[in-house]
Amino acid sequence: MNTVNLRFKSNRVRDIIQLFHEELDAPYGSGEVSVFCAMLFEAFLGWDKVRLMTSREETINQSDLLRFHWVLEDLKQHRPIQHIIGYTDFCGCRIEVNPDVLIPRPETEEMVGWLCAQQTESPTTVLDLCTGSGCIAIALKRAFPLSMVTAVDLSEAALATARRNAHNNGVEVRFVKGDVLGMGSDLSDQSDESDLSDLSDTFSIIISNPPYICDRERVAMRRNVLDYEPEMALFVPDNDPLRFYKAIASIARQRLQRDGLLVVEINEALSEEVCALFREQGLQPQLHEDFRGKSRWVSASR
Repeated sequence: MNTVNLRFKSNRVRDIIQLFHEELDAPYGSGEVSVFCAMLFEAFLGWDKVRLMTSREETINQSDLLRFHWVLEDLKQHRPIQHIIGYTDFCGCRIEVNPDVLIPRPETEEMVGWLCAQQTESPTTVLDLCTGSGCIAIALKRAFPLSMVTAVDLSEAALATARRNAHNNGVEVRFVKGDVLGMGSDLSDQSDESDLSDLSDTFSIIISNPPYICDRERVAMRRNVLDYEPEMALFVPDNDPLRFYKAIASIARQRLQRDGLLVVEINEALSEEVCALFREQGLQPQLHEDFRGKSRWVSASR
């Protein structure tokens, strides 16, 4: 315990936060480190942001101080803060995250919020492709409790996480193991414990956040993504960056209702290519910008 006492000036909250900034501001930036501190005090002590702001002179016990010590070491190794605390918040849902699934991004949350705002009535059926942690499917089921929501992913480990997330958020989502790239010709080609052949004939909404980062973009990415998140949920080959959008467009042609809506998250650098592909497939795309002003998702109708 002496090591911890030497590292921190004291077990006072102000000193803990100060050390985090001293050691992490350079790689992360002061604003992000402040977010880390808020997340950690909430996860470890149940403090909200107001309590944290008004309790800087309070002290914490040695056991909790040790937890902050090891978190600091993890963050210096670029381990994602969401993996450290074990969850993230997404559209009002608490979503478990781990190295088997992609950590949900604010841009994805914005896309789901936009979709929910477009619905004047509850969609009958929803299909979420490349579901990962299940965050999109779960958020839509929470928003539209009467909808039948189906979510597909190739990774059994990701599906296990998604099932736990659905249970922990008190919603029923049908999770199916399937390869989206092999579903473009016929959804009924898939066969596993949940057999896709008996899915609804059509869907009111088809939504996806598929892999869309080109291999060549790896060099510009941060270690907390490259070292800790699943490659299969992130990357596509440089010579076929639209592979998932081709499959999704084919699925939409077969299974999207005439008055339904297709929504996909995209790589900003491929926005025009995705729209052109959808038009070639008989869809009517519309490009949308995120809160940073970047082209982030495409909606399309038949």
